[in-house]
Amino acid sequence: MPKLDDAALDQLFRKARSYNGYTDQPVTHAEMDAIWELMKYGPTSANCLPARLVWCETPGAKAKLAAHASDTNSAKILKAPVTVIIGMDMEFYEHLSELFPPADARSWFIDNDVMIAATAMRNSSLQGAYFIIAARALGLDTGPMSGFNNVGVDADFFPDTTVKSNFIATLGHGDPSTIFGRLPRPDFGRFNTVL
Repeated sequence: MPKLDDAALDQLFRKARSYNGYTDQPVTHAEMDAIWELMKYGPTSANCLPARLVWCETPGAKAKLAAHASDTNSAKILKAPVTVIIGMDMEFYEHLSELFPPADARSWFIDNDVMIAATAMRNSSLQGAYFIIAARALGLDTGPMSGFNNVGVDADFFPDTTVKSNFIATLGHGDPSTIFGRLPRPDFGRFNTVL
């Protein structure tokens, strides 16, 4: 596989930032679809794909979500073109006969709540990261965040389902005036060990 050039690496990582605000340029439904069409190819355990995304673009949806967020995050949600709830289906394994036909992967999870919870959290978090990278690859910016009441979000956005919220992310075309200076990123030797 060929190495990406420096411009692509800058766009995805080195010069990419988490945004606190956006321009007035909207996020189109075609762009939302394009993000999913990229992020769905990121690897998950046994192709379990537990993430379930809710794209809040209407004022009503954003207000409902903002009501469950901290004051700072609430303002970001209300002003962003779109805010995405990255949820996780706690019964993701019910789709494994379709998504992972090589084995009876569903049986690995039946009556194993600890494995279900760990797999859903780990893999929906991975998919959330793929969401961020896909958005950046398509020329969009994100502002991933916690700082919200998961129980309230689950009640309002995932009632009577097996889906729970993991984290949320604003989405749009970033306004550079809303970002902080680059925070420290230590070199390899600081947080890595090679054995």
